[in-house]
Amino acid sequence: MNHHHYIGGQWVPPVSNQWFETTNPSTGEVLAHLAWGTAPDVERAVQAAHRASVQWAAEDGIERGRILARVAKRLVKEKERLAVLESEDTGKPLSQARADVVVAARYFEFYSGWADKFGGTTIPVPGPFLDYTLREPLGVVAVIIPWNYPLQIGARAVAAPLAVGNVVVLKPAEEASLSVLALAKICQEEGVPAGVVNVVTGYGDQAGAPLAAHPAINHLTFTGSLEVGRKVAAAAASNIVPVTLELGGKSPHIVFASSNLDRAVSIIVKSFLQNAGQTCSAGSRILVHESRHDELVQRLQQYLQDIKIGQGLTDPDLGPLISMSQKTRVEEYIQLAEQEGAAVWMGRQPHGASGYFVPPVLLDRVNVNSRIFHEEIFGPVASVTPFAEEFDAVQLANATDYGLVAAIWTDDVGQAHRVARQLRTGQVFINSYGAGGGVEMPFGGYGHSGFGREKGTEALYHYTQLKNVAVYIGE
Repeated sequence: MNHHHYIGGQWVPPVSNQWFETTNPSTGEVLAHLAWGTAPDVERAVQAAHRASVQWAAEDGIERGRILARVAKRLVKEKERLAVLESEDTGKPLSQARADVVVAARYFEFYSGWADKFGGTTIPVPGPFLDYTLREPLGVVAVIIPWNYPLQIGARAVAAPLAVGNVVVLKPAEEASLSVLALAKICQEEGVPAGVVNVVTGYGDQAGAPLAAHPAINHLTFTGSLEVGRKVAAAAASNIVPVTLELGGKSPHIVFASSNLDRAVSIIVKSFLQNAGQTCSAGSRILVHESRHDELVQRLQQYLQDIKIGQGLTDPDLGPLISMSQKTRVEEYIQLAEQEGAAVWMGRQPHGASGYFVPPVLLDRVNVNSRIFHEEIFGPVASVTPFAEEFDAVQLANATDYGLVAAIWTDDVGQAHRVARQLRTGQVFINSYGAGGGVEMPFGGYGHSGFGREKGTEALYHYTQLKNVAVYIGE
C-alpha cells in the first residue's frame, strides 16, 4: 500500500513519484510504502501552511479548543487500531503502544483547554500609562520527530502549537511514519482546516534538512540525536528563528543507602527497558551506594531473568529494536563495555526470533572515565556504578554532558530535596521515575540534552511571541 503526503488538506503523491519501504522490526516484513519526500514536497507543505496561518491565528480560541477536543476523543475511540499500527511500525509491546495512544489523546485534551485561556498580562508602570502584553502565534512551526514514539511525540508537537494559533509542517522519521499519517487523517476528519497540519514523509537529508533550513518557517522543533540536533540548530540560527531541541540523555538513578529496593527495582528496570531502551529519558545509569550495591545488582538480575521477549503484538515485556543498524550499534556498545572492564550480565536470548532483538543487559562496576558511562546507547542496557558519599553521587550524576531526567531513591526527605537542587537535569523524580513524566510536566534538558521545554503550559510560551503594548491614558 502506498501512503501519500498530507499537504494543504489533501493526500498528494511525492513530486519525485518515488516510494520507500517501512518494515515491522519484529519480523522484518514490509508494512507499507511511503512517499519519498524531497525539497519540492517541503516547499508545497510550507506554502500550504502559510496560506492557512492567518485564518487559523484569527480563529477564536474557543473554536480551536473544540477542534482539538474532537481530535482527542477520536484518538481515544480508535485506541486499539492505532496501538496495533504503532506496535507493528515500531516493534514496541502492544500495551506500551496503547499507553502511547492514551498520552497522545491527553495532549489534545490538555491543550484544548488552554486554547481560550493562554494570553498576556497587565504590568504596573509609572505614569499615566496602561501597559499590557500579548501572546501571539509565531506562524509556521516546522517539526521533525524521531521513530521511538511517533504518535505520542507527534501529538505533543501538533497540539501545543495549534492551541495558540500556529500551523504545523511535520516530518516524521522514515523508520516509523504510519501513526503520524493516521493522526493527520484524524485531524482532517475532525475539522482541522486545510493547511493547518501538514505531513511530509521521507529521509532526513532529503526532507528533514530542507524543512529545517526553509526561510519561511517561524519556529523549529526537533527531537532526535545530538549529531542531527547540531545541524538543526545551525539551520535555525541561519534564519534567525527560535528552536526547541530535545536531544537525548544518559539519565541516572541515584540509589542511596536508605532506599526502598522493594519499590525501586521494578521501576528502575522498566525505566531502561521501556520501548527496548529506545527512550531519550531512559534511566540507563544506576548509581548505588556501596552498602547496597551487591543486593541491588542481585535483585536486578533476578528481575531481568523473567523478562519476556517477543514480537510487539504478542505484548511481551521487551520488544525488538527499530532496525538492524540499531541492533548492531547496541551490540557494539556491549562489546565495548567488556573491553573497558565492566562485568557484563545478559538476559535470556529470544528463541527463534527473526526480528531485531537484544536481551536485557546489565553492565556492572562501570567506571566514570569509560565511554559506556557517558554515551547514549539507546537499547535495553543499563550500567551500574557504586559510590561512597552523597557528594560522590552528585558528582557522578552530573558527570555526563547530558541532563534530561534523574531519579533519587532515599527515605531521607532532606537528602532528597538537597540532592535534587544540585542535579543539572530538567526533571527530577524522587522515589519514582516517569520516563519523561506526564503531559502536564515541563520536559526538556540541560547541556547536550537540548534547550527549550515541551509539555505543560511551559510549551505554550515557546510557541508564542511576546508583544508589549503601552497606552498613554492622559493626566
